Amino acid sequence: MQHTETHSDPLDPARAAAGLITLGRAETVAQGGPLPLFFHHLYFWSPQPPEALGRDGHPRVGQGGLIPDMGLPRRMWAGGRLTFHQPLLAGQDAERRSVLEVSNTKQGRSGPLGFVTLRHDYHQGGRICVTEWQDLVYREDPAPGVPPPVPLVARTDETERRIVRFDSTLLFRYSALTFNGHRIHYDLDYAREVEGYAGLVVHGPLLAQLLMLFAQDLCGPVVRFSFRATAPLTHTETAELCLKDQALWVRGPDGRQCMEAQFRAISQA
Repeated sequence: MQHTETHSDPLDPARAAAGLITLGRAETVAQGGPLPLFFHHLYFWSPQPPEALGRDGHPRVGQGGLIPDMGLPRRMWAGGRLTFHQPLLAGQDAERRSVLEVSNTKQGRSGPLGFVTLRHDYHQGGRICVTEWQDLVYREDPAPGVPPPVPLVARTDETERRIVRFDSTLLFRYSALTFNGHRIHYDLDYAREVEGYAGLVVHGPLLAQLLMLFAQDLCGPVVRFSFRATAPLTHTETAELCLKDQALWVRGPDGRQCMEAQFRAISQA
């Protein structure tokens, strides 16, 4: 029998309002009105005391939660898939039920890799509103002197494009809104010296959030969305959100692909 974790949240409209301001969006959220797409990530916090955290600021794995300890210190959000059945409503109690669907290790070209897939079902008023799968990857620290993998080159055949910029303030505010303690997003020394990144790392869910809203702005309400992170983007870089048909991607300033995604809108169903 699968172990299940359940969290409830009253979905305070003020937090959604802060999220919209952080993203530079002009919409408002009213009591009882629909939350913006993907904004459930701002809720269902599960705070842990300092002694229960790992070196990276995330809750330590293998301590009775859903994710086992695989002995691999670096955590990355590799991608996810979502089905939006109906909107979650602000200011009304909701529940998230979570299960571990996948947990295994494989030998990659750069060493052992741990793969985890979590499924989250979001319920409100006795009905399911969102189904989400989160794919996480765990790996070893980078070996000294070993260059990072060569990233994929992004497509250049988009029909729509939006320029987005990041800075340390945006990353800090998004971390605070989602209660994400991962130090790669706000601790520059840790990101560079321990995990080997060139700068603060833009959250994978933040890039996915921007792609979803980009698709929604152009095509109307989104009912399905899947994404895969392919290369890190750092806080000093300007990126491009790109769309063609039902495909989306994030292109870095050097032309690398940072994320790819697929979506379906109601108008395309």
